[in-house]
Amino acid sequence: MKLDLQKPILYLITRGATTETTTGDSPEFKQILEQISSAVAAGIDLIQIREKRLAARVLFELTEHAVAITRGTDTQLLVNDRADIAAAVAAGGVHLATTSLPTSIIRATFGDDFLIGASTHSREQLHAARDGGADFAVFGPIFETGSKLQYGPPLGLEQLTNAARELPAFPLLALGGMSVENAQQCIRAGASGIAGITLFADSKNLKVTVAAIRSLTLVIRRANEE
Repeated sequence: MKLDLQKPILYLITRGATTETTTGDSPEFKQILEQISSAVAAGIDLIQIREKRLAARVLFELTEHAVAITRGTDTQLLVNDRADIAAAVAAGGVHLATTSLPTSIIRATFGDDFLIGASTHSREQLHAARDGGADFAVFGPIFETGSKLQYGPPLGLEQLTNAARELPAFPLLALGGMSVENAQQCIRAGASGIAGITLFADSKNLKVTVAAIRSLTLVIRRANEE
């Protein structure tokens, strides 16, 4: 599937606040659906339901509700790791971690119209994702962030620039320590978009955040054209 979205592609990732005891009546369950509604209204392109500890039945229910919210809009919904659940409720696709099934297997199983994103932290992983049939890759962490300490030191803008130059036709979304201010640095470095958890977590200010990133990108484009 060709990822044909207006750049910068903005990718909201849910916080993972749910647990094994979460149900459809839990506050955190309802908060995710409220966040997704706000994201659709703000013009977010992609949403990843990244709730790793949810029971499969509850994840199915959450995704089913989320699909109903995004249906008929320009926002596409992906489910972290669980391609089966994504397909069962007609979500857009799946987001694969480095420990998930290989991208090539997911592509062969679910077809060309199934959107596949992949988390990558190195040049080798980027090539594997692209060659396996992923539609895009999240690359990071670019900047320092507590949630990504297990992946080692930040990759930095230089590695992002090199990756974007090496794979110019493959969409790379920068992740890790993102802010409105450094998002423009990532776009200048060649990123096709921005992925974030904390960056997009404030539903009340989501429209302002999205508008700020898009306006900065427009400034960059105009500068490049001059």
